[in-house]
Amino acid sequence: MQVKVSDYIVDFLEKKGITDVFGYPGGMVTHLMESFRRRENQIHAHVNYHEQASAFCACGYAQISGLPGVAYATSGPGATNLITGICNAYFDSIPAIFITGQVNTFESKKGFSMRQKGFQETDIVSMVNCVTKYCNYIADAEDIRMEMEKAWYWANEGRKGPVLLDIPMNIFRSIVETDKLPGYCPGQEDVGRTEFDIPWEPILAAFQSAKRPAILLGAGNKAGNTRDVIREFSACTNIPLVTSMPAFDLLERSDTNNYGFVGAYGDRAANFLLAKCDLLLTVGTRLDVRQIGAVKDNFAPGAKLIRVDIDPGELSNPIKTDELQIRADAGAFWRGLLERKAFFCVGQEWFHVCRTLREKLSGIDLKTPNLLMQAFSRGIPREAVVTTDVGQNQVWAAQSFENKGSQKVLFSGGHGAMGYSLPAAIGAYYALRRPVISFNGDGGIQMNIQELQFLARESLPITVVVLNNQALGMIRHFQEMYFDNEYYQTVPSGGYSVPDFEKIAGAYGLPYHLVRSCDDLDKSELKFDGPQLVEIKIEENTYVFPKLEFGKPNQDQEPLLDRELYNYLMEL
Repeated sequence: MQVKVSDYIVDFLEKKGITDVFGYPGGMVTHLMESFRRRENQIHAHVNYHEQASAFCACGYAQISGLPGVAYATSGPGATNLITGICNAYFDSIPAIFITGQVNTFESKKGFSMRQKGFQETDIVSMVNCVTKYCNYIADAEDIRMEMEKAWYWANEGRKGPVLLDIPMNIFRSIVETDKLPGYCPGQEDVGRTEFDIPWEPILAAFQSAKRPAILLGAGNKAGNTRDVIREFSACTNIPLVTSMPAFDLLERSDTNNYGFVGAYGDRAANFLLAKCDLLLTVGTRLDVRQIGAVKDNFAPGAKLIRVDIDPGELSNPIKTDELQIRADAGAFWRGLLERKAFFCVGQEWFHVCRTLREKLSGIDLKTPNLLMQAFSRGIPREAVVTTDVGQNQVWAAQSFENKGSQKVLFSGGHGAMGYSLPAAIGAYYALRRPVISFNGDGGIQMNIQELQFLARESLPITVVVLNNQALGMIRHFQEMYFDNEYYQTVPSGGYSVPDFEKIAGAYGLPYHLVRSCDDLDKSELKFDGPQLVEIKIEENTYVFPKLEFGKPNQDQEPLLDRELYNYLMEL
């Protein structure tokens, strides 16, 4: 059967279960856009107002659906505008397929030593090679089936991530004979493996001899139904659990075995717990510096370490010289662990220590923003999805948002991209078709503020919350600590400013609500069935505590605990 290449691409995505894609119009993708238009009853192509937003929408869609998110953009500036979102997908292991238009092959500079030949010609493949699992320029229309199958395979297999296909305009409009197109057959590449032999004997032996075991969960556990298996295992064994910050929603806040997230801004109880355990199992977390601190020897100093990760690259960076490294898929590992749950138990002494840590440290760092986050979380629908931006709002959410049930909270973790929350919320909505709450700072919201028009245009049930302290709070705090209170470019007196968000909401035709306190929030009677902007005004001098100073052990966070209490907890 004869098919235009752009039609083949759309048909391929539809057959794979993709329902929504995101992009921005441009000359080199007009054939792809027309193919989406003709199939709009089967697959919906949504127009954003910036290509970066399209990329973040694809991330949010993938983080909720588990399928690759898809975003497209034209050549040149359209393609380069995708890069921040591509980086976000790469560092947070988000499956995504990015399709960029390119100048006609006969306009290409390939083979010539010139900067550019065709208008808006840019070598996007070379630019994103280091932040994609696979990327390629398609010079032959006959390769389209093979390239689409290869892109799908690499986005999904092993440690998930983004891929990019750069397609010239004349390739998009080419006609191919589908019956004659060569397909992709994965070779013996080891990178895509998901089945591994797990050495259960040393794992079980370590847990049976341990008196103070603990488990650290990372975002690698978010795929499939892994969270359900983890929660069942926790209920059966009562082993204390902690998480990385992006993985805090794996466990309900109220779970009795959940001691919070670890790291520089983590829960004090979680950090103390790791300082006191004698066996630590980590699953699906890369143990970066913000989790373990700058000095490796300070991390879980008395514990034997067992690390489970699907990525051999992460395991190539040992934290302890004698750690047991296991390459495995998190889901398969947890299913095997649950089958062996009878081998795991927690003694009363360790149970008492963990409960004491929680009782002594719970709530001592809560400030107004934390209390507002708690109050807001109690009022939103149980089925709602939550996205956060980057900055203080993100940490307050991780510290204090009371997630419940299967509620998911999405972050930009490794790349830490401001401007992520709003477009990610749009993508998340189309993956689940349920209300979404998007938390933002007054700085981050301005990175992709144009997407408020998307909410207004489509009447999406997305609540945009702006925590407004009229400051870039994380950097202002850093300047206070290290630059003698010189708040250059981070507060109004230093050259930073924010718009009137009530007028912004009005300009986009969105309902606006102002909140100054928890009482205001209780009285606001917010509904979540349509778009709205909620501004929470807080004081300029806000802080994120507890906070770890460089070089100190995780449990010794600022503001420092009373030394008598600190020593008591360390001696437990």
